[in-house]
Amino acid sequence: MSSKSLLKKLESEAISILRDSYSKSRNPVMLYSIGKDSSVLLHLARKAFFPSTIPFPLLHIDTKWKFKEMIKFRNKIKKKYKLNLIVYTNENGKKLNPQKDKNYTDVMKTKALKDALDKYRFDIIYGGARRDEEASRSKERVVSVREQGHLWNPKNQKPELWNLFNYEKKDTQTLRVFPLSNWTEVDIWRYIYQEKIEIVDLYFAKKRDCIKRGESYFLIDDNRFKIQKNEKIKNESIRFRTLGCYPLTAGIKSGASTLKDIITETLKQKNSERSGRLIDADKLNSMEMKKREGYF
Repeated sequence: MSSKSLLKKLESEAISILRDSYSKSRNPVMLYSIGKDSSVLLHLARKAFFPSTIPFPLLHIDTKWKFKEMIKFRNKIKKKYKLNLIVYTNENGKKLNPQKDKNYTDVMKTKALKDALDKYRFDIIYGGARRDEEASRSKERVVSVREQGHLWNPKNQKPELWNLFNYEKKDTQTLRVFPLSNWTEVDIWRYIYQEKIEIVDLYFAKKRDCIKRGESYFLIDDNRFKIQKNEKIKNESIRFRTLGCYPLTAGIKSGASTLKDIITETLKQKNSERSGRLIDADKLNSMEMKKREGYF
């Protein structure tokens, strides 16, 4: 199958999932992280419901530690497409610092998400997670049942034979729906190239002031970044394969300044893009544990 045919098949599947699940929903929402997968999912949602506007809001969990370019991009896209965007922050954790507070991820991401879902009483939550990202997500169903408290039990999920999805749930349950489950990182980039989807400039390589720690590069995004005594600021050509809170998100040395360059570079990569997320390397805050507790 050619890459163009594969992308058409993946697009059709995702649009079908969006339409079918929406018809079974009471109060749906789409999580918007501002990253490449969210940008693709937003594009698919716009296609799925065209010529109408997207019939549900978007939700962004703002930790106040995102890259400045991400927030600027979020606001631009909201205005461009006239999106109904809900921005939610856990006010109880605004003084936490991801560089030193171990409960930062739990408070500012997991609890913030759960609180927002409870506040607005959303029943179906769309997300851009893919099965190829890391181990716990490879276990995930396209339609993932979450129990009361938004807890995930991988052993208590519905079978998905022949791509038939069951959107039934109990009153105490919610559903996380992942239309991009069967996409890979390369599929995402090829689709972005094919559809000319706007993405944050941080994905493209350019000279940036950064600190090298091991083989990873951290962008000095503002004066809250703590530089160690033995560290020196370098101006290197780097880019990011994944985006999140800037002190916890490592860039890679790269010369990939165009989408074609990124596709070529991605085809040569042997590790997941989430290897650049420090929280995924922390066993106490692993993705598996975060998902069980209610994170996406």
